[in-house]
Amino acid sequence: MRDIFDAELKQLGEDLVAMSGRVEQAVTSAGQALLTADLRLAESVIADDLAIDALERDLDERCVRLLAQQQPVATDLRVVVSALRMSASLERMGDLARHVAQVTRLRYPRGAVPEGLEGTFTQMQDAAVRVARRTTTLLETRDLALAESIEQDDDLLDALHSDTFSAMLSGEWRRPAQETVDVTLLGRYYERFGDHAVSVARRVVYLVTGDTAHALDPAAVRSV
Repeated sequence: MRDIFDAELKQLGEDLVAMSGRVEQAVTSAGQALLTADLRLAESVIADDLAIDALERDLDERCVRLLAQQQPVATDLRVVVSALRMSASLERMGDLARHVAQVTRLRYPRGAVPEGLEGTFTQMQDAAVRVARRTTTLLETRDLALAESIEQDDDLLDALHSDTFSAMLSGEWRRPAQETVDVTLLGRYYERFGDHAVSVARRVVYLVTGDTAHALDPAAVRSV
């Protein structure tokens, strides 16, 4: 019976890695679509988000079944509960990639990023892709140095998000209202993407160390 339970716990970890890999692909493609006004790529991101949602539902159902049937305690309980929370964060990261793609689709054939902010959003995209890639590797390896690097990239996303507001509030901003809305939303999507990655990273740190000192979830503290 213990061997079966251990195999189920291992499968939860593997499914989280697979889910994170899909999120990594989603944000990579969503940003590429945004920066190049690629409608077909944007639509593929939107469609593929259904697969991420399905992975979350399946993983969560198995976690609940394990809790009900096995009644895990101590480390085992920590693993199952953490899997539930991490799957929710990964699903939300997939949603945010989809939101970026939806803005791209809405503005096609015109680009959604106004002139003058291409560099800022390119940096945001690069940071988001790094965050996603490191999240996948962190779930595979539980390398705590990666958890720290995810937090650093999240700090960069926060700073770039602030830069978008500085640009819009400057006296030189003369863009239409719709472009202002687009920039506001896109910046928010990238900023939240980083927050949810930090949530996953902190949960992995908690799994490895048992230390709750840094387990506060930024994605839960701030509004979704």
